[in-house]
Amino acid sequence: MNTEINAAVAVVGPGAIGTTVAAMLHEVGRTPSLCGRTLRDHLTLLEGSHSMTVPGPVRTSPKQITRTADLVFLAVKATQIEAAAEWLAVLVGPETVVCVLQNGIEQVQRVGPHAPRGRIIPAVVWFPAQAQSDASVRLRGDVRLTLPDTAASRVVAEALQGTRCAVDLAADFSALAWRKLVQNAVAGLMALTHRRSGMFSRADIAELTLAYARECLAVARAEGAELGDEVPQEILEKFQAAPTDMSTSILTDREAGRPLEWDIRNGVVARRGRAHGISTPISDVLLPLLAAASDGPG
Repeated sequence: MNTEINAAVAVVGPGAIGTTVAAMLHEVGRTPSLCGRTLRDHLTLLEGSHSMTVPGPVRTSPKQITRTADLVFLAVKATQIEAAAEWLAVLVGPETVVCVLQNGIEQVQRVGPHAPRGRIIPAVVWFPAQAQSDASVRLRGDVRLTLPDTAASRVVAEALQGTRCAVDLAADFSALAWRKLVQNAVAGLMALTHRRSGMFSRADIAELTLAYARECLAVARAEGAELGDEVPQEILEKFQAAPTDMSTSILTDREAGRPLEWDIRNGVVARRGRAHGISTPISDVLLPLLAAASDGPG
């Protein structure tokens, strides 16, 4: 094991994504501090028939933190940023890098006000991890992050060096972030239907997916993302190739009755579209349905 890197690393939000990153670090002897809402003495990551235990405890009070961290992985959802603000207040100092493991393209704008002293780095998370009913996490693919190619991102890459979490530093980060956003926007259809990836084998859903992805792509290009015409088809085929029972975080939240990340995954397409004078007729139908599913009333 490589234990030479001794940076103080904290994971805030040990859910599906946070548990996976914590497990990758623990596996090479760099167990991070764990911060969350629920007291647990360990985390569990499941891969196939293999189980990995990450020792805790999960700290539940910012008052338990006695020093700032060198690196914070912020793995709470966008709907939980304000709830995590107290953690950021005690963990983040002038030299702290905050790697935001969240969906969307607005991580810096949303997290920055809560960590004004830190260096905020957005990330694109490419791995499928699902929380299970017993609080364990099921990992169903290779672990990979994409970060912008900056000095602060290299702090993250160094911390994860030698782990099974691959880190890509991308000069075209904006394009990759938008591509992932299109994928996440399409996944919103799963929350509305209460169906998993198998639904994309339906011809009518495939047609709707392509039309919606093309709408998102037009907005992404207006934002400067260099993405080709093949992207909608590739995203559809990715859903069709997934196990039929593959879920997504927005569907998991819907099933649990939690608030949905509808604005940062879907609403942003319509908002940015309006700014560019681009019509988004599919978004105009989906957004009220997602917002009502998330926030009610009723």
